[in-house]
Amino acid sequence: MEKPWEGRFSEKTDEFVERFTQSVSFDRRLALEDIRQSIAHVKTLQKAGVLTQDEAKAIVEGLNKIAEEIEKGGFEFKESLEDVHMNIEFALAERIGQVGKKLHTGRSRNDQVATDERLHIKGQILEILELLKGLRKALVKLAQNTVDVIVPSYTHLQKAQPIRLAHYFLAYREMFLCDEERFMLAYKMADRSPLGSGAVAGVDFPLDRFFTAHELGFNRVLRNSIQATADRDYILDVLYACASTGMHLSRLAEDLILWSSEEFGFVELPDRLCTGSSIMPQKKNPDVLELIRGKTGRLYGNLMSLLTTLKGLPMAYNRDLQEDKEPLFDSLDTIKACIKAMTLVLDGLTIKADRMQQQAGGFSLMTDLANYLVQKGLPFREAHSVAGKITSYLLKEGKKPEELTLEELKSFSSLYEEDALKLLDPRVSADRRNTYGGTSKEQVQKQVEIAIREEGL
Repeated sequence: MEKPWEGRFSEKTDEFVERFTQSVSFDRRLALEDIRQSIAHVKTLQKAGVLTQDEAKAIVEGLNKIAEEIEKGGFEFKESLEDVHMNIEFALAERIGQVGKKLHTGRSRNDQVATDERLHIKGQILEILELLKGLRKALVKLAQNTVDVIVPSYTHLQKAQPIRLAHYFLAYREMFLCDEERFMLAYKMADRSPLGSGAVAGVDFPLDRFFTAHELGFNRVLRNSIQATADRDYILDVLYACASTGMHLSRLAEDLILWSSEEFGFVELPDRLCTGSSIMPQKKNPDVLELIRGKTGRLYGNLMSLLTTLKGLPMAYNRDLQEDKEPLFDSLDTIKACIKAMTLVLDGLTIKADRMQQQAGGFSLMTDLANYLVQKGLPFREAHSVAGKITSYLLKEGKKPEELTLEELKSFSSLYEEDALKLLDPRVSADRRNTYGGTSKEQVQKQVEIAIREEGL
C-alpha cells in the first residue's frame, strides 16, 4: 500500500519503523472526530470553489458510511497506514475513487490532529462535568443528613476542633467546584480551531477558517498558524485539571480509609465495594478507595510526561507530539472511573454518628477555654498560655477537659466563671464558630441550602 510521501524516497519504510512510528493503535479513538472535521473541511473546500458540489457530496457520503462502520465496530484499522487520519483517507479513496484523494487539499495532518484532539477534549470535559455534578450531589445529600452530627476535625492528623460533619462534606464539595472551574477553563482553551493552519505556514487556498470553525462548533479561531500546530497547552490544561481532581479524590479516599478503620470507626463502607483477604478471614479492605488514591499517581505522571516532552521542542510541529495522546486518553479514562467510584462509595456510606460524637470533645475544646479569657480582656497569647497549662495539668492527672471543675479552672485564672463550664461541650464549641463559612449550625445550614439550590436538588 503506497504511502502519500513515497515519491520522495528510494526505499520502502522499514517494517520495524512502521511499527515504531504507528499511532493508529491508540489514535483510532479520534476517528469520529476526524470524520466530523473532515466533513467541515469538505464544506469549506466547496465554499472556496476547490471542490464541486458533486465532489463534496460524494466525499461526505463516503465519510458518513465509514463513520457508520466505525460505530458498529466493522472498520479495519491498519498499522501500515500509520495513523487514524491515513486509515480514513485511504478507506475513502477505496470506496469512492479518485475524488476521495481530494479530501486532504489545503490540510496537513499537523492541523488535522490538533483539531481532532480539541474536539475530543471538549466532548470528554462535558462528560467529566456531569460526573463531577453527580459526585457533588452525593456530598450534598450526606451534608443534608449530618448537620447535627459533631465530629472532630484534624490538623497534622491530630484532633483540632469540633465541627459539624456536614461542614466536612461541604468542604470537599467546594474543592470539586474548583475542579469544575478548572475543567471549564480547559474547555475554553480547547475551544479554538486550528484547522486551516496547514503544516505550519497556513494554506494557499482561499479557505474560510471562520466558516470551518463555526461548522465544528468552535468559539474562536487560532490566529497564528505556527502556534496552532505547535501548541499542546490545551492538553496540559486538561491533564492538570485531571491531576487536581485526582488529588482531591485521593485526599477524600485517604480520610475514608482512616475513618473506616477499627481505630477510628467513624464510617462503614458498603460490602459490595470492598474486598477480603486471601489469608485473613476477618478483613474488609477498602480496595476501591485505595485504587483511587493509587491512580492519582498516574494522573500526575501523565501531566509530567507531556510537560517533559514539550519542554525542549523547537517550533513548530515535531513527531514527539505523537506522545501527547496516550497520556491524554489515559488521564481522561482514569479520572472518569475514579469519580464514578467515589460517587458509589459516598452513596453507600454508613455514618457512625455516636462514635464520631464520642471523639469530638476532649482536648479539642482547649481553644474555647483560651478564647473565653480573651473575651474577658486577657491578651490572646497569655490566654493561650493559660489553656496550655490546663492541658498539661489534665494530661498529668489523667483527666478529660469535660471533667474540669470551676475550682480547677479558677486555679489557673480568676477570670473563669460558671459559664466557662458550658464550653466543655463539643456542640457548643462548634456553634461558637458562627462567622461566614464557619461550622456553627446556623452557618452550615445556610451552606447546605446554597448547595441544594446550586446542585438542583
